Amino acid sequence: MKLSKSTIGIIAAVVIICMWAASAYNSMVGEQEKATTAFANVQSAYQRRADLIPNLVEVVKGYAAHEKETLESVVNARAKATQMTIDPSNMTPEKMKEFQQAQGELGAALGRLLAVQENYPDLKANENFRDLQVQLEGTENRINEARNTYNGVVQNYNIVIRKFPKNLLAGLFGFDTMNKFEADAGAEKAPQVKF
Repeated sequence: MKLSKSTIGIIAAVVIICMWAASAYNSMVGEQEKATTAFANVQSAYQRRADLIPNLVEVVKGYAAHEKETLESVVNARAKATQMTIDPSNMTPEKMKEFQQAQGELGAALGRLLAVQENYPDLKANENFRDLQVQLEGTENRINEARNTYNGVVQNYNIVIRKFPKNLLAGLFGFDTMNKFEADAGAEKAPQVKF
């Protein structure tokens, strides 16, 4: 059976379109995986911070027993932040905001805890406290870097799935845009330093 030139042309066009669709699909999967991995790295950095907090609280507790309210707020904020779980596959703007708020509350509580050292010269000089403080500062930098990396990867992913003609395939195969981390509430106000 001999095929006509038009039939061969149609078959060739279908093959080319299928090859392009497979390539486009695979590139969207790759970008999505980069974004979910970057989000897992953010969660890992937050977990590191949560793991350091009990040690810091115990060191401070020994020196500042009557700072009970501050210590309890850190413990409660840590519990709330570690109970809040979010999955990149079903991340909504509301869940993202709730996750960021829980992490922001923990950061604020940690800031208050670290400020306690000003009232306790012995605590400030304690080697365990200093080591934990340095580790927490490093962890906060890691969190910031992980969030920035995540935002960059999500930007690339969102661009890939929103550009024509891949946006047609993205809609067909359920690739949705992902949310980025935003600044914490109140971050636009510079802190006041008073001496």
